[in-house]
Amino acid sequence: MIFEICADSYEAVLLAKKYAIKRVELCSALSVGGLTPSIGLIQKCAQIREVEVHVMIRHKEGGFVYSDLDIQIMEKDIKAAKEAGANGVVIGCLSNDNKTERTQNKRLLSLAKKLGLEVTFHRAFDFCTDSKATLEEIIDLGFDRLLTSGQAKTAEDGIPIIKNLVDQANGRIQIMAGAGVNERNALKISDVGVDALHFTIHNKNEINSGMGFANGLNESKLNDIIEQF
Repeated sequence: MIFEICADSYEAVLLAKKYAIKRVELCSALSVGGLTPSIGLIQKCAQIREVEVHVMIRHKEGGFVYSDLDIQIMEKDIKAAKEAGANGVVIGCLSNDNKTERTQNKRLLSLAKKLGLEVTFHRAFDFCTDSKATLEEIIDLGFDRLLTSGQAKTAEDGIPIIKNLVDQANGRIQIMAGAGVNERNALKISDVGVDALHFTIHNKNEINSGMGFANGLNESKLNDIIEQF
């Protein structure tokens, strides 16, 4: 089983290296679903060659519907992520009616591929109205993998749809399950045949300075999940 950690710090990537984790999804602002991290953080984490760094390309919170100006910004972020040493990017654009915005996704994907980056379609998928048709479009566009909770609040709740997606994909794209993956349900979720599991290893600091919460690392969670496989 391949593991991917959702990381927002250099320390989290160091922990991924310690446990021989294949890759991290590097983000900032995990409390709003993840935003594009700083260039300095990407550069620093990319120095840890043993772990692949896949960068979230989402510069603003509040959803996945973007203007042309937003796409221009995201293109610049993709180029900057590549220059900073990233191995891949994580993207996803939707229309106002919760369908994939094909033109925007193709534009960002084509740029990333031209730069030699792997590309993951993130959990914007879980807001789409037709999972079967959306998966076919993502495959047709050429994405490397899909991160999904099975269109449920957690991947455990979404197991039936995740299983259908695995069967439908039939090896044409990697299916990675994420959202609420922990030591109690990781094996159950993996049993549907997903290619990878995606999870956070954070403990939220309950002390709020008025500028947000600081995240600590939960090494025991990581260890407990890995020991099951």
